[in-house]
Amino acid sequence: MRHPRPQILFFNPVRHALRKYQELASVAQVEVISSTNRLEFFKDLEKKYKDITAIYSKFDAELIQKLPASLKFICHNGAGYDAIDIQACTARGITVTNAPDPVTNATADLTLFLLLGAIRQLNPSLGSLRKGAFKTGVDFGHDPQGKILGIIGMGRIGRAVKRRAEPFGLKTIYHNRNQLTEAEAAGAPYVSFHELLTKSDIISLHVPLNSQTRYMIGADEIAKMKDSVVIVNTARGAIIDEAAMAAALDSGKIASVGLDVYENEPEINKTLMGNERALLIPHLGTHTTETLAAMESLAMENARRGCFGESLLTVVTEQQEGKSL
Repeated sequence: MRHPRPQILFFNPVRHALRKYQELASVAQVEVISSTNRLEFFKDLEKKYKDITAIYSKFDAELIQKLPASLKFICHNGAGYDAIDIQACTARGITVTNAPDPVTNATADLTLFLLLGAIRQLNPSLGSLRKGAFKTGVDFGHDPQGKILGIIGMGRIGRAVKRRAEPFGLKTIYHNRNQLTEAEAAGAPYVSFHELLTKSDIISLHVPLNSQTRYMIGADEIAKMKDSVVIVNTARGAIIDEAAMAAALDSGKIASVGLDVYENEPEINKTLMGNERALLIPHLGTHTTETLAAMESLAMENARRGCFGESLLTVVTEQQEGKSL
C-alpha cells in the first residue's frame, strides 16, 4: 500500500534554491501558505493544513499552540531563531532546526565592510560627495593596523571575522560564554567581559539574542569603553540598547558605528539615523543569491529528513540533548 506523501508548508516561496525545492517536491507535498492573515491561518490549520508534518518558517507561542498534532518539525532558514519560541515548541514535541553554517561567510564579509567603513569614517564622505561638496569638511578616519578588535561571541562568525581582520593588522581578543580552546578561538586570547570593554578600540558583536544577551551593551557598558570606540553589530539589534548607543555617538564617546541590525526593525532610533557617523545598512548580512540559496537548501533538507525519519542536520542548541545529529 502506498502511503501519502508528507505535507510540508512554506510561509514564503523559495526564491534561490529552486533545484532543491524541485527535489523536495518530488518526494513530498509542498505548498506555499495561502492564508492572508493570522486568523485565517488558524482556521486553515483545522482543515486545509491539518496533516502537515513540517513547516518552513518561524513562530511565536500563540501560533505554536494552534499547530496540528501532525506537525513535528519547524525548519528555519536562518542562523538566529529568537523569533521562534523554542520552549513552546519543545512542550509540543516539535523539533526546530536552523541554518547556522551557510550564513557565516556572507555575515563575516559584511562585518568587515562595516568595520572598515566605520573606522575610516566613510559614511560622512558618502553624504558629502552626493551633496556636491566632494570631501569638503570630511573628518579624518583611522587605520586598522595595530588596533584591538574585541569580538563578543567567538562562534562560527566570530572566528570568520577574526581571520578576515588579521591581514589588516588588527589584534583580536574575545569574550565568550565559555573560554574556548586555542584552535576553537582561532588563536585569539580570551579576556573577561570587563577587560574586552575597556581594552578594545573596536567591538564587534556575534552572539545570539536571548534573555541573557538582550541589552548586554547598555549605558553602563558603554561608559567603560575607550573614548572614541567603534561598535559593529551584525548579530541582533536588541543586544545593544539602541538609545544609549545613539546618545554616546552624539556625545563623541563612540566615534562611529557600523550596523546591519536594529532593536525594533524596521524602525531605527531617530537620533541614530540623524548621526552621519553611523554607517547603517538594512539587515543585509546574508542578502546574497548564493548564501540565501544555501540557507534555503539546508532548511529544506532538514524538512525532508524529518519527514522520512532521517537524522536532522542542525537541531537548535536547546533541543540537542538526546537528539540524533
